[in-house]
Amino acid sequence: MNAGFPLAEAARAGDLTELDEKVTHCRACPRLVAWRERKAAEGLPAYAGQEYWARPVPGFGPPDAAMLLVGLAPAAHGGNRTGRMFTGDRSGDVLFAALHEVGLASRPDSRSADDGMRLHGVRMTAPVHCAPPENKPTPEERDTCRPWLVRDLTLLRPTARSLVVLGAFGWQAVFPALAAAGWSVPRPRPAFGHGARVTLAAADGGAGLDVFGCYHVSPRNMFTGKLTTAMLRDVLTEAAEAAGLRTRDPATPDRRTGHSPR
Repeated sequence: MNAGFPLAEAARAGDLTELDEKVTHCRACPRLVAWRERKAAEGLPAYAGQEYWARPVPGFGPPDAAMLLVGLAPAAHGGNRTGRMFTGDRSGDVLFAALHEVGLASRPDSRSADDGMRLHGVRMTAPVHCAPPENKPTPEERDTCRPWLVRDLTLLRPTARSLVVLGAFGWQAVFPALAAAGWSVPRPRPAFGHGARVTLAAADGGAGLDVFGCYHVSPRNMFTGKLTTAMLRDVLTEAAEAAGLRTRDPATPDRRTGHSPR
């Protein structure tokens, strides 16, 4: 485990473009490196002939995002294949469709990194940037990857006003990063729950941040009804409003009028 690489390189990133580039070169966690490369070599019949990204997956979204989305980690045959967060798997299908329905994404589906998808005022990232076995990073891997998330949050502090956390793992991982990035986190830390909302003050007296909990958009949660598309849209809409972003009613045709992409 080479925890020194993310710690040193994240601190050197002057902007999100540089940070995203540095993330892609990380090999700090041997287990994750071996797994992401093994899954790329094995592939799946549905993706025969496709070259996998097989590297850490950087964040996605504009550098002046007012709203953040934090998940868990890339999927072995999703982000690990396409090189973009939540792209190319069923979880991403659900998330991008909901973002599009409320006016925060330019398309209802996200298939590849070159499909023209744009997020409006929203940036996606994760506490772990490599696909983990069984979608379960270890605490050590989470902590080793944390400097990337801390720097992401730090660089977005001037514009970030809300953050949606998908799932309990992301919820546990994000609060230490938020504290390191300059927001005041209460003790004991807030408990995770779908629809949870916590307002964090900035330690330097700047703008606060509204943090929202949402069940993860995993196929299991969607299949069992633990999370529905209506529940997801409600959280996304509330977080967008907290961030000052304009949304639209899902029943309204997407003419993109009256909505200014950030």
